[in-house]
Amino acid sequence: MLESPFEFDSLLEIIVTNIKSPGFYLQLLAIALTALCSLFISRFLKRRIEKYTADDHPETISNIRNRVGSASFHLRDLAFPVTNAILLGIAVAISQEFFDKKWLVQLVQGFNLFSITYIVATRISATQAVRVFALFLLAPLAIIYAVGLLDELIHMLDGIRFSLGNIEFTVYALTRTLIFGAVLFWIGRRSNKEGSDFIRARETLTETTKELVLKTFQIGLFIFIALVILQIAGIDLTAFVVFGGAIGVGLGFGLQQIASNFISGIIILLDRSIAIGDFIELEDGRSGVLRELSMRSATLETYDGKDIMVPNERFITTAFTNWTHNNQKQRYPIVFEVAYGTDLEKLFDILRDVASSHPRVLSGDDLPVEERPDAEVQAFNDSGIEILLEFWMEGVDDGKNRVGGDLLFMIYQALQENDIVIPFPQREVVIKQDQSKPKLKPKPKSKPKPKS
Repeated sequence: MLESPFEFDSLLEIIVTNIKSPGFYLQLLAIALTALCSLFISRFLKRRIEKYTADDHPETISNIRNRVGSASFHLRDLAFPVTNAILLGIAVAISQEFFDKKWLVQLVQGFNLFSITYIVATRISATQAVRVFALFLLAPLAIIYAVGLLDELIHMLDGIRFSLGNIEFTVYALTRTLIFGAVLFWIGRRSNKEGSDFIRARETLTETTKELVLKTFQIGLFIFIALVILQIAGIDLTAFVVFGGAIGVGLGFGLQQIASNFISGIIILLDRSIAIGDFIELEDGRSGVLRELSMRSATLETYDGKDIMVPNERFITTAFTNWTHNNQKQRYPIVFEVAYGTDLEKLFDILRDVASSHPRVLSGDDLPVEERPDAEVQAFNDSGIEILLEFWMEGVDDGKNRVGGDLLFMIYQALQENDIVIPFPQREVVIKQDQSKPKLKPKPKSKPKPKS
């Protein structure tokens, strides 16, 4: 390794000395061998990438071409530099251990890292923040590593210390935490998105199982990234055992409701009492389709575009109605009146035919009798005969399935065509004479006095 890269007077002598040493040729041999191995491995990886991004493999784990556009094509460009950088890293360790010379292998590895950074920043990444981070931070670090100055830079930054109370930090530890924290945060966010898409795309899993696996994956990913960042920051994790116990007691008292909702969410996912897509009616009458189920709450989407946030604890402690969990078939009634004197047998046939003609209503001889459309007399009212029409359908009669409103209009047209009257309210008013007051007798007429 060059001991004094800034002493230009002895630069030529150092170069000649290094070239004549056996370690120089051994490093050249290591570089050639790693390049040859990387060439064969990269060719294999390129063929695999082309296979999995081809249009005739739409069911592969990640049809990358369809998902990230042309980025999958540029993944092939990373095959050789990534493979070569890994193998050169092994060669650096071997050269240092056996030959005590590594500067040439390290130089080539540094330029491999720079090429990886450049390809990721300019060809693959579509995020401006990632490009800036790669070009203005990772690329200079790769060059500094290539020329052998990274160790000196780390040593200099590690010597600058400052304190925050009883905790002592170095500039190197802080810088390392910020850099790796940003990288891990970005990787975690991308992994969360990709993992969520992958789990939700599994057709062999039920919706409830998908949510359980997804939440477990998210929690595990968060804990893993947090532990890695703490380890990178140089914080002793054993100190968190006592501290975590004290926080756990505090959380148990102060965040009881949140903990209850969290445990309730796990129980809901395990017992499969509700699932994504179910139509749920709460005890207070509010209802909606279950669109999202998190560890804290469930989101019910109503048919008028509103979201109802329901704490998970309510699904454990209160009663609710799940309309579509085990059976999508639902029975609905339609009630109206017809005038007295109507031919009911004819009316019932008309109503059954009208209901059966709707494409969403379940009908046919292959169905059980209790699931076919049926009409009957429900009550005799003051103004007319109350008729009940019952029908079955798939799903809930609301939103896109407005079957009840269609049938009311169709029934009204059928009644008009067959001269069947829907009566108006009728009242018969009888005015009677008041018998509570006694009748007054007329006064007798006085007889005229005789004239004298």
